[in-house]
Amino acid sequence: MARMESRRDESLWVGEELQQPHAQSDKAVRVKRMFDAIAPTYALINTLFSGGRDRAWRRSAVRSVGPTASDRLLDIACGTGDFARAFGRCGTKPGFVVGCDFAFNMLTLAAAGGGGMARWAQGDALTLPFSSGSFTITSCAFGVRNLQDLDSGLGEMFRVLAPGGRAVILEFTRPSRRLWRWAYEFYSTKIMPLGATLVSRDRTGAYRYLPSSVVSFGDAESMCARLRRVGFETVTATPLTLGVVTVYVAIKGQHERGITQRQQ
Repeated sequence: MARMESRRDESLWVGEELQQPHAQSDKAVRVKRMFDAIAPTYALINTLFSGGRDRAWRRSAVRSVGPTASDRLLDIACGTGDFARAFGRCGTKPGFVVGCDFAFNMLTLAAAGGGGMARWAQGDALTLPFSSGSFTITSCAFGVRNLQDLDSGLGEMFRVLAPGGRAVILEFTRPSRRLWRWAYEFYSTKIMPLGATLVSRDRTGAYRYLPSSVVSFGDAESMCARLRRVGFETVTATPLTLGVVTVYVAIKGQHERGITQRQQ
């Protein structure tokens, strides 16, 4: 891929934008600029400030859908490609892997570190540039809460799946245990933003936005309801690390129903 786009370091998340990140009409523009800016240190920050647990979370998510050599995988909002590569390191690898993201700088790094195991495509998760029924697995790690329109994004995950296909989503959630929730949110809203901003030298406010986007996002029950609403027949939610993250697995029925966001 071509060289990375230049960074725009002005703050994107302050005041009302930070307090209500999911209500901003230009959320997608802000998110894209933010991820293009933090791309060079994104993977390092994830590993460093999760204590390395991010890798274990991805492995658990991969195992939850049991990929086989006949599977065709689309990793949506793939970032620097860590989730797609986790599928490539599992016992039985999908036969075909595509990573898709709208942040060019993220894709540049994904392609540089992909080792030829995947193809990379720039595209918006709300209007995926793939035909209906093209894949047997769709995946998204830590990306759905960044979508401008969550229901449209989930509908696209459903649309590009073949009948019987599986969607797997890995996303941060708020722990249900009160003491653990307090400890985790103190860390994620006070300590992590300072450390991550220092290490990444970020000026966009990314590491203030990210914990705010978790606290103000829906819970596991509402996510499962949304997945069923767009047409998935079977939906499960499995909490990891005392509920810090949740793995959602949604299965598309053999007879398609639900919302078709885009026909090609």
